Amino acid sequence: MAKIAFTAGRVSAFTCPADKKQAFLWDAITPGLGLRATPKGKSAYIFQGESNGKTVRITIGSPAAWTIEQARTKAREHQRQIDEGRNPAEVKRSTLAAEEAERQHRAAEAEALLQRQAREAVTVSEAWQAYLEERRPHWGARNYADHLKLAQAGGEKRKRMPGAVTTAGPLAELMAMRLLDLTPARVELWAAKEAQTRPARLRLAMRQLKAFLRWCSTQPDYRTTTDAAAASSKKARETAGRMKPKSDVLQREQLAAWFAQVQQLQNPVISAYLQCLLLTGARREELGELRWEDINFRWKGMSLGDKIEGTRQVPFTAYVESLIAALPRRNEWVFSSPASKSGRMVEPSIAHRQACATAGLELTLHGLRRSFGTLSEWLEIPAGVVAQIQGHKPSATAEKHYRVRPLDLLRVHHQRIEAWMLEQAGIEFKPAADSPNLRVVSK
Repeated sequence: MAKIAFTAGRVSAFTCPADKKQAFLWDAITPGLGLRATPKGKSAYIFQGESNGKTVRITIGSPAAWTIEQARTKAREHQRQIDEGRNPAEVKRSTLAAEEAERQHRAAEAEALLQRQAREAVTVSEAWQAYLEERRPHWGARNYADHLKLAQAGGEKRKRMPGAVTTAGPLAELMAMRLLDLTPARVELWAAKEAQTRPARLRLAMRQLKAFLRWCSTQPDYRTTTDAAAASSKKARETAGRMKPKSDVLQREQLAAWFAQVQQLQNPVISAYLQCLLLTGARREELGELRWEDINFRWKGMSLGDKIEGTRQVPFTAYVESLIAALPRRNEWVFSSPASKSGRMVEPSIAHRQACATAGLELTLHGLRRSFGTLSEWLEIPAGVVAQIQGHKPSATAEKHYRVRPLDLLRVHHQRIEAWMLEQAGIEFKPAADSPNLRVVSK
């Protein structure tokens, strides 16, 4: 195998004959260093030696990238590896593998850094929107609306109050913060500020914030930047204070004044809704979401959405039936509203407060539900009957397992409650002829 000393001219002039697959030129100065050429005109420095009785050939690189001296240095390095009992090919593979592993490690670290920075940049608002989207199927409309309202930025024009704008919700101040910065100390400062003007709203906001942070602590995208206990510190709880149980309820002697003002409301849908709310003891959203298909006029029953059981059947009493039968059938909703996007009545509280103010009463919509249960005691109605009509969870073993009251039995008691309330209110009502169990109530 002839050898010549490599020079730039000899290396550049070396070519492979067209009738061969490859040709070699060997350096006379550095043992094992060669130049390989192919018919396509490509050439490369190579090293060839013998390791453990086997010929080893390794590509060094193109003459365009390697000088002759650099190629000689690399060839000597490979020869030293052979002298040390190592296979240059295996060393090269190990080196390349180590370099690739290092490259992947650096890439992974860079990606992890980007992900960490992205997680740390997440704002409370971004996580809050994801929370609402994920939990919305599990909430009622009222609960979802409360979450939106408590976090609203405010400043939007009010539809029903020209010139007025909406107020920012209690949670609005926290929305622009990074989730990472929502610490117990920060929540305590926020709570102290909100407690000065709206402690009741603050308590609701605190409950929602706690649930939100617990949810974040279970999500891969948020758990590393979430302090699940940020809204649970003793100081924050003390600042918010305890919710005082509400006791607003209609007294027997107040029924006449309440009915008189509610019946005079200009909106007949709201008037009927408020009266039905008292006479059924239902939750405001249960009755507000009543559809025509939920009423059985033949068998005198209504199917109400129930937060405990999903749905429950309640009697369709005579006066309630007369109120509902007189309502316009604009769409699927019993208590409809042409001005509402949803097509149903949304906010009857304003009209109710006005009616109560005229009557000299202070009463919330939930106070009507409370009034139904309280006033029923005048008739000594079984507590289990009232609870079943109102959708309260049974509180005794007998009620849970040994009382299955059909709709007819509930109607007997419910009609008594309705008739008594109308009598106390001084309302004369003559039931339909197909209701023989009802009696005429006169003042």
